[in-house]
Amino acid sequence: MFPALIVAFFTAFFSSVLICRQIRYFAPYWGLVDHPGERKIHTKPIPTGGGLGIGMSVLITFVLCQFCLILLMNFEMLRSLFSEAMMVHLDGFIYRSGQLWMLLGLSCILLVLGTLDDCFNLNWKFRLGVHFLVAIISVYYGWRLTIFIDMPIFTNILSVLWIVGLINSFNMLDNMNGLSAGVAVICGLFLAVIMFIVPNSLSQQPQFFVAGFLLILIGAVTGFLCYNNPFHASMFMGNGGAYFIGFLLAASTLTATFAGYDGAVQTIYVPLLIFAVPVYDTATVILIRIRNGKSPFVGDKNHFSHRLVDLGFSKTQSVLTVYLTTTICCLGSLLLYQVNFLGASLIFLQTFLLLLLIGIIEYVGRK
Repeated sequence: MFPALIVAFFTAFFSSVLICRQIRYFAPYWGLVDHPGERKIHTKPIPTGGGLGIGMSVLITFVLCQFCLILLMNFEMLRSLFSEAMMVHLDGFIYRSGQLWMLLGLSCILLVLGTLDDCFNLNWKFRLGVHFLVAIISVYYGWRLTIFIDMPIFTNILSVLWIVGLINSFNMLDNMNGLSAGVAVICGLFLAVIMFIVPNSLSQQPQFFVAGFLLILIGAVTGFLCYNNPFHASMFMGNGGAYFIGFLLAASTLTATFAGYDGAVQTIYVPLLIFAVPVYDTATVILIRIRNGKSPFVGDKNHFSHRLVDLGFSKTQSVLTVYLTTTICCLGSLLLYQVNFLGASLIFLQTFLLLLLIGIIEYVGRK
C-alpha cells in the first residue's frame, strides 16, 4: 500500500510542477495577474492562478487512480501483481469513490469561485454565501464533526462553521510568499501521519483512504511551492487555490476517524491542534479589525505574518517562523493518543498558552 501512495504523491507533485509552469506563462493572457497595491507586499505584477495548477493536478491524479481501480476490478491478472494486503483495501477504495468525486466537485466550485474573484473582484457577501452553500451541502451528505455530543443540529452547525472557517483561514493566510501553501503542507502531513498510526475504530486498519487523499493534495501543493516559496515567487496561488486547499483539508478532518483508542474523547483536540495557527491568525485579525472599527471582511495588513514583520522580521523570516509555530502546535496532536483526557487537555492548554504568549509579545512589541 505504501508504494502506491508514494506513486500517487509524486504523480500529483510532477503534474503540479508542469501545469503550474504552463499556467504561469498563460496567466497574463487570461487576466490572472496580481498587481502591486496598498495591501500587497510585492512591487511588480505577478502571475496568479497557481490554484488552478493545484486543482488540476489533484483531479488528474485521482482520474488516474480511478482508472487503475477499474483495471484492477476487471483484470484478475493485474490483481495478482499486487500484494494481498493491498487488495484487501480495494473494495473500500471503490466504495469511497462516489464520495470522493462529490467532494472534488464541491472543491472545484470553490476553485472556480476564487479564480473568478481573482479576475473580477467579486463581492465578499456573494463569496461567503457560496462558501456556506458548499459547506451545507457537504454536511448534508455526511461530512460532519464527531465531538461525542448527541445533538445533530448543534454538530451540523459546528461542521458548517468549521468548513467555512478553514476555507477563509487559508485564504487569509495567503498574504506572503509560500505562507498558506506551506502551512497547508505541514498540517496535511501531520494529518496523514495520524491516519497511518490511528486505526479506524471499526476495522482497526490504518485509514489509507484519507491518508492517500491527503498525500495527493500535499503533492500538488508542494509542486506549486516550487514557484512560490519563502525565498522566491514567480507566481501566486490566488483565492481559488486557497479556497480549494482550505475546503479539502477541512473535509479530510470530517472524513477521518480520530477515535482509534479507548477513551478517545480527547481526540476532539486533534483538528484544533493541527489547525491552531490558521485559526489563531483568523481570530486575531478579526479582533483587531473590530477593535479598530473596521469590517472583519475588509482586508488589511494585520495578519500574524505582517505583525511579525512589524516587529523586525524579514518577510522570509516571518513565513519560516509561522511554519515553525505550526509545526510546534501540530506535534502536540501526535501525543494525544499516548495520554488520557486530562493529559490531552493539558497539551491543548499548553498550545493555547503558547499562542497567547505570542499574541502578548506581538501586542507589546507593536505598541
